Amino acid sequence: MNYFQAMILAVVEGFTEFLPISSTAHLVMVSGWMGVLQTEFVKSFEIIIQLGAMLAVVGMYAVRVGRDKKLWGILIAGFVPTGILGLIFYKIVKNYLLGNAHIAMVALVVGGLVMLWWEKKGPIGTKEVDDLSLVQAAGIGVAQALAMIPGVSRSAATVYGGMGLGLSRKAAVEMSFWLAVPTMVAATGLDVVKSSWKFTGGEWGLLILAFAIAFVVAWLSVKWLIANLQKRSWEGFAGYRIIIAAVWFLTFRG
Repeated sequence: MNYFQAMILAVVEGFTEFLPISSTAHLVMVSGWMGVLQTEFVKSFEIIIQLGAMLAVVGMYAVRVGRDKKLWGILIAGFVPTGILGLIFYKIVKNYLLGNAHIAMVALVVGGLVMLWWEKKGPIGTKEVDDLSLVQAAGIGVAQALAMIPGVSRSAATVYGGMGLGLSRKAAVEMSFWLAVPTMVAATGLDVVKSSWKFTGGEWGLLILAFAIAFVVAWLSVKWLIANLQKRSWEGFAGYRIIIAAVWFLTFRG
């Protein structure tokens, strides 16, 4: 991976992280099109730069989250299942799932079909995030853990999990954004602990540059994304997932 490739991947991550189209799948696709091999470093790179995008949310929601103690409990309850399952399945995800383009593309299609069904017949509640019980919050965390499979989309899994447990679309989107922060801090920390001593100076340079770019792109786009994700049906995103997966299968020969 060179610096230009790292910058392109960071822009892709910053814009797609909060959309229900799987930023991980897009990183795998774009990496493949650019000829970037899925080495252990590249897999770590794809995990770590997601935190850069997530930190854009911190600046926008820090005040509200900081003063809402009930929300702390809800976010902790939502994070615990993801954290536990992430620890249990870390090696499987890192060694066999992350970077596997075929799994990511199949998950994009299956997820797209599920989204199309949900938008037609699935439940959408009326609750706000503060109305969730700790058990319901934990249920959303279990749904979020499905995103360990590349192509599922953490955003989609969390939002639909939230709506299935009674949240309005607006509240489910907010919960997805907030729950992303502790989840990615933990995922990045775990990967750095397990991998950091293997990074070269040049690789650290790529990580720092891409981390910063992902943060800036997410910061510039997140307010628009929040406004649009909260109001509209996601059928368009569902169709996009299916189409982009088909394009990958037709064009990529790696």
